Amino acid sequence: MKTVLVTGANRGIGLEFCRQYALEEWRVLACCRHPSKDLALPGVEIYPLDVGDPAQIQKLAGRLSGESVDLLINNAGIYPDSGNFGEIDYKKWMRAFEINAMAPLRMAEAFVNLIARSGTIATLTSKMGSLADNTSGGEYPYRSSKAAANMVMRSMAIDLKAFGIISVALHPGWVKTEMGGPSALISVEQSVSGMRRVIERLAPADSGKFLSYDGLEIPW
Repeated sequence: MKTVLVTGANRGIGLEFCRQYALEEWRVLACCRHPSKDLALPGVEIYPLDVGDPAQIQKLAGRLSGESVDLLINNAGIYPDSGNFGEIDYKKWMRAFEINAMAPLRMAEAFVNLIARSGTIATLTSKMGSLADNTSGGEYPYRSSKAAANMVMRSMAIDLKAFGIISVALHPGWVKTEMGGPSALISVEQSVSGMRRVIERLAPADSGKFLSYDGLEIPW
C-alpha cells in the first residue's frame, strides 16, 4: 500500500486529494490545523499540523519516524486579502511567504528521510507566480510568495536528485473553492483528478518543472 501525506487537508483541494487517494486504497496522512469530520474516511489518518509552526512540523516528523511516504503534497497555502499597490499589509505579506514558500521547504527538510526513493514532493503553487504570465499586475503578496515557492521547488529538484526524489510545482487551475470563488473555471474534482494524473506520469526528467493540472508546462 502506498502512502501520501497531504497538508491543508481539511477542505477544498486538500480534502479532495485525501478522498481520491483513499478511494484508490492509498494510506492517507491528512494534516491540517482544524480537522474536519469530512476526513473521517477509510484509510485516512488525521494529524493536527500548522505548517506555519516549525516546531509542529518537527514534532510530526518525529511522530511518523520509521514510516515510508511515497508522496508528499504541500497543499496548505494562503491568499492575503490586501495585495494591490498602495494597499499592502506587510505583516500579511510576510505570513504569505512563511506559509506559501517557507513551509514547503520545511516540510521537505523534516520528512526527506521518510520519503521513499523514487518518491515525489509536489507543492501546489499558482500560475499567478509566473513572471511570464503576469499581464495584470497587483496581488503582490500572493504572486511573489508563489514565485518564491516555484524557486524553492526548482532548487529542491537539484538538491534531492541524489535521493531519487522528484520535486515539482503544480498549478491546480482556477478552482471553485473558498479561495478560488464561485466564478472559477473548474471543479475541485477536475483539478485533483488532473493533478493526480500528472503525478502518476512523472519521471526523473520532470523534476523541477512547473506543471499545470492538465499536464502542460507553465513558463517561469
